[in-house]
Amino acid sequence: MTVAAAILAEANNLPEGALISAKELLHLGSREAVDQALSRLNKSKELMRIGHGLYVKPVQSRFGVRAPAPEKVVARLAETYAETVAPHGAAAANRLGLTTQVPTKVIYYTSGPNRKIKLGAQVVELKHAPNWMLLPGTGRAGEAVRALVWIGKSHAGEALSKLKRTLLESEVKELVALRRALPGWLSQSISQRLMQHG
Repeated sequence: MTVAAAILAEANNLPEGALISAKELLHLGSREAVDQALSRLNKSKELMRIGHGLYVKPVQSRFGVRAPAPEKVVARLAETYAETVAPHGAAAANRLGLTTQVPTKVIYYTSGPNRKIKLGAQVVELKHAPNWMLLPGTGRAGEAVRALVWIGKSHAGEALSKLKRTLLESEVKELVALRRALPGWLSQSISQRLMQHG
């Protein structure tokens, strides 16, 4: 079995979005042989190069071949590099019903460095963000924080009034509890809108 065939056999057993890098394939051949095989598999479109030395396996669907879902690739990147990653504020605002605008770009915040990954025709951007913007990663309170930052200071009040009606009570409490970690304007808006009675 050639090195390329062996790499492909391993790739076929991986879940969608799993990262493939030469470092993890050195049991199949020398670094040079593995690099050459990965390059060949990329040219023959059996693997997709998404960044320096990183590959993913395209997904075969009944509609043909597509790139793996961005959120799956981003989740694997976060796991591999021990980063915290969260969807951008525009996506969070859309999901929480604060805007009907659908983001045209796929952007994620990360605790790691800025970088772009290419998934077929789509470019996924990872932007470094301060820790408070990544807390808590995937919960709705965290989404609310990122959505409010994207909406901005002047419209945060009305967005919070809406969130007070749509979030669960436990999520509102969680958002209130995050105030200490947030910038002054945001912390103040949350106090004013969410802690008033009635």
